Amino acid sequence: MTLQHLLDKQYFEKEDIVQLLATEGEEMQQLLQKAREVKFARLDNYVHLRGLIELSNICRKSCLYCGVRSDNHKVDRYELTEDEVLECAQMAHKLGYGSVAIQSGERNDKAFVEKITRLVKRIKEIDNGALGITLSLGEQSDEVYQEWFEAGAHRYLLRIESSNEELYYKIHPHDERHDFARRLACIDSLLKIGYQTGTGVMVGLPFQTLDVLAEDLLFFKKKDVAMVGMGPFIPHPDTPLYQYANQIPSAEDRMNLTLKMIAVLRLMMPEINMVAATANQTVDPMGREKAIMAGANVIMPNMTPNEYREDYLIYPDKACVSDKPEECYSCLDIRMKAIGHQILYNAWGDSVAFTKKISKLVN
Repeated sequence: MTLQHLLDKQYFEKEDIVQLLATEGEEMQQLLQKAREVKFARLDNYVHLRGLIELSNICRKSCLYCGVRSDNHKVDRYELTEDEVLECAQMAHKLGYGSVAIQSGERNDKAFVEKITRLVKRIKEIDNGALGITLSLGEQSDEVYQEWFEAGAHRYLLRIESSNEELYYKIHPHDERHDFARRLACIDSLLKIGYQTGTGVMVGLPFQTLDVLAEDLLFFKKKDVAMVGMGPFIPHPDTPLYQYANQIPSAEDRMNLTLKMIAVLRLMMPEINMVAATANQTVDPMGREKAIMAGANVIMPNMTPNEYREDYLIYPDKACVSDKPEECYSCLDIRMKAIGHQILYNAWGDSVAFTKKISKLVN
């Protein structure tokens, strides 16, 4: 099938997706252009911001790719105080970001759960609930997800990292703390509770094929998620997966494959939110802009106090670690305008797909 006929299809089969992910050169540019046209038609040229607060790098898990895994004893562990988190949230509100995203290593102890509940409630007190709240705090019980939802969080990101069980266990230990079925069950729980649920994968992993990536996109579609985050895999030298670093695609190829994943998913799910991940900018100075031009519409500028950022390195050489929030604010505005996009300030930036789905259920 010709590329043009393929791009005009309303629904993609797995073999269609594989063909699109294999495009190069001019054909790849046609794919990116089509995705951009679809995004502009359905979502306009708006970019939504989520002020990222990296609460803690303390983690009970030991994922084989992650620099803050519990078994990495080279990491200086930290946890922000509640007041420090509130200062970050207030700064995000002052800058007009509209939403914050609280991210942390995975923990489910009582003190941690209660701290998050208090923080969500305190953030909702800022300017009468002006800030939207996304949480990315890993696997929790149904009761904890419900507690945080009732406290005021309305979006939750839980990346599957790979929807292929065999690959999942090549990048995670196979034990009671790293259970594929449990991960899936948590995503289903978030959807059932009513969160705008997000997930995502790393692109360019060892052992990953185009077939597996196509299955990931179909997984997002089947789950009908509201948001997706995808970025190139960046090997960390202090992790077990680093031994396969010479078997992964080049940085350029991983970046291009990420762009194609974003573009194809924009065609498949035209009204969801998609993040232009920091990992894109880490492997390519223009990576974040390229992701936006390929179909992404969300950026997460870092609000974490600078003295802690070097310790939240899931992967090495992370971009923007030394940037101050005020500098990032002006820089982002200029960079988005340069590529024909407009940051929508002081707005939650909810998923249009999710909003429409809820509207249909109510009516």
